[in-house]
Amino acid sequence: MVVIRLSRGGSKARPFFNIVVSDKRTRRDGRFIERIGFYNPIATANEESIRIAQDRLTYWTGVGAQASPTVERLIKQAAKKAA
Repeated sequence: MVVIRLSRGGSKARPFFNIVVSDKRTRRDGRFIERIGFYNPIATANEESIRIAQDRLTYWTGVGAQASPTVERLIKQAAKKAA
């Protein structure tokens, strides 16, 4: 099964997450199919905190990829910010 989930990056005490499409059986930070965005939980006021490529998100959900609960929350947050 293909899932849309977060892959951790950044350094110690300064997390940064890539929003990736990957096989459910791979490790959290392992191989992925495509990177469709990012999430920076500690972004300052002048930095972008979340970006998701909506066209790629629509494509992957259309072919059956399921988003993790955290990514679902971030998608709603990004849509609210964009509106």
